[in-house]
Amino acid sequence: MLIISLTYVAPVEGVDALLDEHVRWLKRGHEAGHFIAWGRKVPRTGGVIFAHGDRAAVEALASTDPFVANGVAEVEVIEFVPTFAAEGLERLTQ
Repeated sequence: MLIISLTYVAPVEGVDALLDEHVRWLKRGHEAGHFIAWGRKVPRTGGVIFAHGDRAAVEALASTDPFVANGVAEVEVIEFVPTFAAEGLERLTQ
């Protein structure tokens, strides 16, 4: 599993201007089987996406996020090997 961590580097107004495009990008990634969960950080300093796939492919995909491509967020891809998942979250260990 890969964790895509986004950190905003621009005022939230710039982020909000790209939010609809970002959500469409997330939905396309989910439909293609790459993304399994996403959401905002609290406080609102960025977001997190759980992804499946080859690390290089996920890094390349992350760079196409409208937030990243338009310079309002920086991205870090973290590889995570879950060894346990609570009932209902078994897919996270696959």
